Amino acid sequence: MKISSLDKIEKIKASMEGAKEVDKQVPLSKQDGSPNFSFRVFTIGPKGHTPYHQHPFEHLNYIIEGQGCLVDEGGKEYEVRKGDFVLILPNEKHQYQNRSSKDPFVMICAVPKEYE
Repeated sequence: MKISSLDKIEKIKASMEGAKEVDKQVPLSKQDGSPNFSFRVFTIGPKGHTPYHQHPFEHLNYIIEGQGCLVDEGGKEYEVRKGDFVLILPNEKHQYQNRSSKDPFVMICAVPKEYE
């Protein structure tokens, strides 16, 4: 068993090409003995965004703070906010955007442990 407190997990500037104002924390992963998933927390700063990307596995998200926009492969935009769950299927192209000029957008991202 492991209990992690997010405020004690180091924030690392996301190194993904195309990311702007994104920090990543990894509170649970294979390094902790997780047999299947890694939980990451992304903080997207004001006017920031994740890369427009895709990957060959599902992606489970939960918005824990703020509000933002999820853009799909066709360019359609979906408003997401605190309390929303999002399922992104394998190979679906997507991007999260924080359109606020002052508030952060924070989400949990669960992926297969091998991806982290």
